Amino acid sequence: MRYPAVAGAFYERSRDALLRQIRECYTHPLGPGRPAELRSGPRRLVGLVVPHAGYVYSGPVAAHSYAALAADGWPASFVVFGPNHHGQGAPLALTSHDWQTPLGVAAIDKDLHDSLSKPPLEEDILAHRDEHSIEVQLPFEHSIEVQLPFLQHLSDRVRFVPICMAFQEYELATEVGELVAGTVKGKDVLLIASSDFTHVGSQYFQVPPKGRTAPAYAQEQDAKAIEPILALDPKHFAAKVAQDDISMCGYGAVTAMLTAAKRLGATEAKLLKYATSSDVSRDTKMAVGYGAIAVYR
Repeated sequence: MRYPAVAGAFYERSRDALLRQIRECYTHPLGPGRPAELRSGPRRLVGLVVPHAGYVYSGPVAAHSYAALAADGWPASFVVFGPNHHGQGAPLALTSHDWQTPLGVAAIDKDLHDSLSKPPLEEDILAHRDEHSIEVQLPFEHSIEVQLPFLQHLSDRVRFVPICMAFQEYELATEVGELVAGTVKGKDVLLIASSDFTHVGSQYFQVPPKGRTAPAYAQEQDAKAIEPILALDPKHFAAKVAQDDISMCGYGAVTAMLTAAKRLGATEAKLLKYATSSDVSRDTKMAVGYGAIAVYR
């Protein structure tokens, strides 16, 4: 079992408080307006981009992605791509361990996991267990764990495979995406790319140009990254992130998701919501960008 690393920090520790917190993400002024209700939909949704900061900051934006999921219908399984922030463990890691959260157990899809267990992916719980552990006090957001309570809020039938990516270069990310696409083709699987966008502030070793506020600079940088995502162009997206020094933590996760989604017949992407941490904190010297994006067949 993989036990929660950031319950009580990135999201509430108790079941009741966490359910209330998730509902408040939906009803927050930056959220979609009302809690999502799962219904039978067309299942056109192939992939999502979802932020992964503390719910106080990114939860309302994340709620837009999960509202789109709820409206589209519940898939049989999920693949969740997320960055490895600490660098421990295999560079492209799976795990067969189920994941515990305050809302219950999110089970690994064993058949899908076994089908994906081939190079460049490796089995390694270390990459997942310590990713964003509070003990290491990293100044970044957790990636895979924080997606699970939002899924469990919609259904207690969460089956998934996590892919933790320390190596996020374009060639490797596309290789992961191609492997996932070939494995899930013909199956009812939704792909989730867990990533925040630009990180601006002295603690992130990136400061805005003179005379610019951090949130304004983050928004300007993120517009450059969001444009190729909406065009379903993973190669241009990866190049733009590198060329313009866009400090996304999960750019490889997004590249892998987009690569797989295109192979699976994606035809359009929609920006559901964009905001920054400054919309909550009102801090003009530090900001992290958050985007909710849905990719459809």
